Amino acid sequence: MNRKDFIIKASLAGGALMLSRYTSLMAAPAGFPVVRIAPEKRKFNSAAVEASIAEVKQKIGNKELAWMFENCFPNTLDTTVEFEVIDGKPDTYVITGDIDAMWLRDSSAQVWPYLALCSKDEPLKQLISGVINRQTKCILKDPYANAFYKDPYKVSEWKDDNTKMQPGIHERKWEIDSLCYPIRLAHGYWKATGDTSVFDEQWQAAMKLVVKTFKEQQRKEGKGPYSFMRRTEYATDSLPLGGYGYPVKPNGLICSMFRPSDDATVFPYLIPSNLFALESLKQLKAIYRAKGITNDAETDGLIDDLIKGLNACATHIDNELGEIYAYETNGMGSVNLMDDANVPSLLSLAYLVPGMENNVVYKNTRKFVLSAKNPFYFKGTAGEGIGGPHVGVDYIWPLSIVMRGITSKDEQEIRNCLLALQKTHAGKGFMHEAFHKDDAAKFSRPWFAWANTLFGEFVLKVYRERPALLG
Repeated sequence: MNRKDFIIKASLAGGALMLSRYTSLMAAPAGFPVVRIAPEKRKFNSAAVEASIAEVKQKIGNKELAWMFENCFPNTLDTTVEFEVIDGKPDTYVITGDIDAMWLRDSSAQVWPYLALCSKDEPLKQLISGVINRQTKCILKDPYANAFYKDPYKVSEWKDDNTKMQPGIHERKWEIDSLCYPIRLAHGYWKATGDTSVFDEQWQAAMKLVVKTFKEQQRKEGKGPYSFMRRTEYATDSLPLGGYGYPVKPNGLICSMFRPSDDATVFPYLIPSNLFALESLKQLKAIYRAKGITNDAETDGLIDDLIKGLNACATHIDNELGEIYAYETNGMGSVNLMDDANVPSLLSLAYLVPGMENNVVYKNTRKFVLSAKNPFYFKGTAGEGIGGPHVGVDYIWPLSIVMRGITSKDEQEIRNCLLALQKTHAGKGFMHEAFHKDDAAKFSRPWFAWANTLFGEFVLKVYRERPALLG
């Protein structure tokens, strides 16, 4: 089902749905409803995750945030994972929540916060290695697809899209970040565990396909093999000009026909995704070195191209803020100045790219995207933050509030983000996809595991670095 179909108004019926889906044997703080799923009904139990929850609950003073953390941090494990061993290898299928499909992006982000706990929990380590193995299969099946089914024979509701659809694929929207996130997860897993066994011949073949796909979408020699059109009332769900999107002037950057929101780009050079790709390729090279792979001129050339292309057209001069990153460009001088809540975003660059928080252009960009200059920055009586076209005007994504806090070094800003999230969960104890700027009870997606787990990552980061803010 399309994510746009999940915009709802929270009501008594919605609350009943949540309480039936998440019931718990564990006592909730006084005044808060019990919403976490019962232990025997959870998809996966991690001793290390439970120990982290118990520690945070015991030691932080804000009991509502502690309750929200208990609900949100394990939500991916509680409700979205299916772990098994296939052909002697761990295999983990991860849905996003209320849509039974595995996005390469979402599945990577959903398990990312658990990496630091793998050294204390071998089953958790196996679960995450299973995500890497499953993503490898997905990429080898179709590197241009963004979401997949567990059943390789299942036919999608989008089977009539004018693109090369095949069974087992939920949706085939080409997004650069779909191939970046599996590299980020693989690199993070290796750094956390020291295990390189998952980087076998199949994984290496998938990575070669990643590089090949990136090079095809540089469009140096024509439009490449990918096109996409859909019969739809939403302009953001299809591509113009025969399904190839608007033209670019090739300069080494990679065309992304869709954003991390699954909305079509205006100009195909999506800057945050190209910066993410550059970092991901550097991480891929580090893994290759660990495996003794040195003859990789293709990736080296792609890295050089991205650096040159980003230097040529990634930025724009704002007459008040100075040099900032554009959200999109076409390499011909046209730019789209905005930001979207979905990650990679311009705001999230300091989360995805080490050292970016000290970059002057990023600092200027941060001021831009967190202001009225960004057409998708909304401020109302319920809260303020970044949204995007996917859900519509005046809807703020908790993802953006979490990302603002997780990339900040300012204690007051971090505190404000925590309090904003506490104020806008509509009494449910979970994050949502988006809420209305003037009424947090108007929200979309009551079960969105990425937002839940990322909120848990934020709270855990604050607990470890600035625990006084959780008092």
